[in-house]
Amino acid sequence: MADARGSTPSPWILQWAGLIPAEATVLDVAAGSGRHALFFAQRGNPVVAVDRDISRLADHPNIQAVEADLENGSPWPLPNRTFGAVIVTNYLYRRLIPTLVQTVSHGGILLYETFMIGNERFGKPSRPDFLLKDGELLEIVRGAFSVIAYEARMISEPRMAMVQRIAARKT
Repeated sequence: MADARGSTPSPWILQWAGLIPAEATVLDVAAGSGRHALFFAQRGNPVVAVDRDISRLADHPNIQAVEADLENGSPWPLPNRTFGAVIVTNYLYRRLIPTLVQTVSHGGILLYETFMIGNERFGKPSRPDFLLKDGELLEIVRGAFSVIAYEARMISEPRMAMVQRIAARKT
């Protein structure tokens, strides 16, 4: 399933999307063009897509776009809201992680996938600030989530990269 720009959802997100009930509201963080927001919206999920540039977001009646620069020190744009699922791909801003963990409702799903140490061999991102440390996603969910699936590995599609991925349910 591709959006208008031809960008397809991550295979990891597609693989674990079935964990998310159709009525659950999905938060897509750093949504970009909205490839995941659109996928969930087309499934029937209400979606809140947050990005600093919402002009690139796919248009769909189930998608609420929230324009916010998550890294400029502004307050979290969705205070006191929780979501049945939080989706994050190709994005890491460590100061935001505690907030993201709190926004997952009890029994909700966290699907997180981004680059890890070792990716610098393949190109960008290459700065440690943008690369997860070994086992970092496991540490983020420890004590608050039940891990359903976790990977830390090299991938070859859509390009060579080192990634960590987690699918977890908040307990």
